[in-house]
Amino acid sequence: MSDNSNAKALFQLNPSDPTPLYAQLDRAIRLGISLGRLPPDTQLPTVRQLAVDLCINSNTVAKVYRDLERAGILETRRGIGTFIKAPAPKAMAKGERDRLLMVLADRFLAEAATLGFSADQLLAHLVNRLRKGQKEYGITNESKE
Repeated sequence: MSDNSNAKALFQLNPSDPTPLYAQLDRAIRLGISLGRLPPDTQLPTVRQLAVDLCINSNTVAKVYRDLERAGILETRRGIGTFIKAPAPKAMAKGERDRLLMVLADRFLAEAATLGFSADQLLAHLVNRLRKGQKEYGITNESKE
């Protein structure tokens, strides 16, 4: 994944966006994982290499990697590199997982409504975004399982 064009395509950052670069990179990594572009055990570029590829400060990349490692999303293997961590077994009870998903969905719907989007618009966009991401990377539902 050390290819410059690949890193730029995978981790799209916009310097003119008011969102800080570290938040954009964090979001890009999480999105890549959720779309299946970054499956478990995928090695990420080194901090220095990704900083060079994206033309950002290496401290920014290091902060994102460190925060995602603390969140249990990435793991650093000493002497080898940083990898997407395999999700932990579903230790949480189904009822608790459903409750957390409902809270997340409610928060997302409320934020979308605040911005003037209907639930139908949001759902249609999410479905299209997921399909586009899967199509771009040749991911099928069968290959995600």
